[in-house]
Amino acid sequence: MRQTPLPIRGRGGQKGVPKRQKTGEFFCLPAGSFTVHWAWGEKHMREGRQIIILGSGSTAFAAALRAQAKGACPVMIEKSVLGGTCINWGCIPSKTLIHAALFRHQAGLGERLGLGTRSEAVQFPLLDARKFAVVQELRQTKYLDVLKKVPGLTLIKGNAVFLGPDTIRVGERIIKGDRFLIATGGYPRIPAIAGLDEVPYLTSKSALLLKTLPASLTIIGGGVIALELGQMFLRLGVPVRVLEHGERLLPAVEAEPAQALQEALAAEGMEIVVGATVCSVSMHEGAVRIEAQVDGMPRRFMSQQLLLAVGTAPASTGIGLEQAGVELDARGFIKVDRELRTSTPGIWAAGDVTGGQQIATIGAREGIAAVDNMLDAGCRCALDYESIPMAIFTDPEVATVGYGEQAARRAGFEVVSHTIQASGIPKAHVTGELRGAIKIIAEKGSGRILGVHLSLHRGADIINEAALAVRLRLTVGQLAETLHVYPSMGEGLRLCAQGFDRDLERLSCCAE
Repeated sequence: MRQTPLPIRGRGGQKGVPKRQKTGEFFCLPAGSFTVHWAWGEKHMREGRQIIILGSGSTAFAAALRAQAKGACPVMIEKSVLGGTCINWGCIPSKTLIHAALFRHQAGLGERLGLGTRSEAVQFPLLDARKFAVVQELRQTKYLDVLKKVPGLTLIKGNAVFLGPDTIRVGERIIKGDRFLIATGGYPRIPAIAGLDEVPYLTSKSALLLKTLPASLTIIGGGVIALELGQMFLRLGVPVRVLEHGERLLPAVEAEPAQALQEALAAEGMEIVVGATVCSVSMHEGAVRIEAQVDGMPRRFMSQQLLLAVGTAPASTGIGLEQAGVELDARGFIKVDRELRTSTPGIWAAGDVTGGQQIATIGAREGIAAVDNMLDAGCRCALDYESIPMAIFTDPEVATVGYGEQAARRAGFEVVSHTIQASGIPKAHVTGELRGAIKIIAEKGSGRILGVHLSLHRGADIINEAALAVRLRLTVGQLAETLHVYPSMGEGLRLCAQGFDRDLERLSCCAE
């Protein structure tokens, strides 16, 4: 059924009807027609194939592009900065600074090897300018330019609030539809700590907006964000302390690679305190004072800055989900089934707001699956999360794919596993990156690879091979027989696989 958009107000403020662009059998706005003053009429929204998306981050954009490619008319609604967390104050700015900090660390390694290099004072304004330039470039080329070039992809600026299961309000505009995707993401969670209201603190977002380096930094939390940012600041010359409530860092990661990373961070000079329960915070002589219990004993810590890194809270409040009948879990995340449907027919949700694996690539793939399910009731599209890799951009990089050992047992597998240290890989001796570990989990009997977990230099690159092995149901025997480049860090996967039935200490460097 052909639909004609209502008149819009263009950038120059003049009313007019845009030229219609045919996409499949439905008419959408032409490329470049995104505007902050646009709305569809009720009849057109109900009869067309419009998909209304709350958010404009990686999940939302992937969903919108999929919808447009399938002949629908996607409409994204964004109240903040285009591109969401990843491009603006998440993956891109953090990894830009993390990579820069790696140069400084490697300069120290070069000095120890006799290359005559020496560490100089960090010129943080230059680093900050580089980070800002990268963010600006990718926001322009991967988001703004896409809006201009893709026919029918439309953006509305404003805060969307559900008035009912088929109606939202954006400012003074009322928009009706029968296909909604909630992709509003999340934001840094703020824990309940006595005195926090009186103490200035950083989050993962504001830490990346600093214009000067802290004199010292205490981080509450021992997860992904805490360690990525903590090591970054440490390598830029900031004394860093991490307070983790659990028995070790990265409690959700397999113990062997997590312990290898913990040892590497401690060797670099990071102060790591586990078993720490923060009781209160306060200001004292211009510094932050943290009162804690560590293994049942009172401890006091002081630092110039405090960073909270205790996870992500869902951006699910203030958008009228109660009026739409969308159910939340106890933490406030939107409940979805395996096909990303919420409790309300016609409303799907994907990405960080659902509380699953909070990774940009997974969110994007969930957005695509949600759109496929919207447009084809018989699709029944769902993600195979067990074959999706993820990485933590510390150094060594932690990367995982597939089942952990206990998770595999809970799933009904009888498992065997093998772990090797990074020092067992010849290339690690070439690079000097000797800290780390690789663990492979396999099904007993068949040898099918169920999961790979590693902490390794360039681990984020190496895990992609492991993801293929998991997805293609390879066995440890097949991986052990696959020749790898020598010397390379990726060869560690083959060595670990060989270790299931061979003594690696009896193998020469290039032995079969």
